[in-house]
Amino acid sequence: MVKIGIIGCGGIANGKHMPALIQIPEVELIAFCDINVERAEKAKAKYGSADAKVYTDHREMLADAGIDIIHVCTPNISHASISIAAMEAGKHVMCEKPMAKTSAEAQAMVDAARRTGKKLTIGYQNRFRKDSHYLHQVCENGDLGEIYYAKAKAIRRRAVPTWGVFLDEEAQGGGPLIDIGTHALDLTLWMMNNYQPKCIVGNTYHKLASTRDAANAWGPWDPEKFTVEDSAFGFITMQDGATIMLESSWALNTLDVGEARTALCGTKGGADMNNGLRINGETYGATWEKEVQFAVGGVDFYDATGDDPALLEAQSWIDAVINDKTPVVKPEEALVVTQILEAIYSSAKTGQPVYFDREEQ
Repeated sequence: MVKIGIIGCGGIANGKHMPALIQIPEVELIAFCDINVERAEKAKAKYGSADAKVYTDHREMLADAGIDIIHVCTPNISHASISIAAMEAGKHVMCEKPMAKTSAEAQAMVDAARRTGKKLTIGYQNRFRKDSHYLHQVCENGDLGEIYYAKAKAIRRRAVPTWGVFLDEEAQGGGPLIDIGTHALDLTLWMMNNYQPKCIVGNTYHKLASTRDAANAWGPWDPEKFTVEDSAFGFITMQDGATIMLESSWALNTLDVGEARTALCGTKGGADMNNGLRINGETYGATWEKEVQFAVGGVDFYDATGDDPALLEAQSWIDAVINDKTPVVKPEEALVVTQILEAIYSSAKTGQPVYFDREEQ
């Protein structure tokens, strides 16, 4: 049995991590930590083993030698400090996305994993979707050729998260760019297998955040508490000359919405997730496009579309720990995502491009 402790028993822990982990036979949830003891107690009652413990101080939890893995599900501001402390305490770590608030913190996490020999991964569960897995196989096989242009898309018309600390820049480090833009960028870099940025220009906007009584999926937001951007866009040039456009927003006056999506253009073909997964190309002097179907169908009231990405992510992670495999999401890859996000924020503040030195990556 792999014994796991959860630090942060809020929305993402209850929405993704714990429901997935309890479906894995080799897993036992034995410790729950939250600054709100009632949340930790509730998580223990629903997901914990009979002798599971509850903590309000993560340092006390990390002293328990019986815990093998820590899942860090706290606000972004504490991702790095808790993850590093957990690895130094001899635990493997699954940290929820984004990796950290800053690239320096993310680098410190990578360094800690190397120093301690513990496994570290980041919660980019969209890699485990059926369409993502299929497209990654297409890219790995070289079917698209050299991918030299891509779009990473994370656009909502009106879906600003109004709970927790999502609107707090100090706690989160940013808004939609670091929240959902991070997923789209991770998918895009993973498909391209390109982690060498060269130059980044970005803009952030605080245009709709001041709207009072706004239409919103989770009810109107409080403009006074909306201290992060409502939209952010980045133009990313890679060392090999490839270009990536990153779009992210919680609130934008557009009908062209969608998140955790990528569009790829290569020398042999292209692909996009704009309306399902579509592959396009040219053969025998004619262009073509293919819509990839994942539903088996054929039976009334049954649509076999595959497993939950959150469960597949958890299963893959536990397998990596048990069988000493490299996690699907490598910390070095997540570090580059954080570096690019930080560069977009920096460029937006200074009005200047941010350059990367190849030797430093």
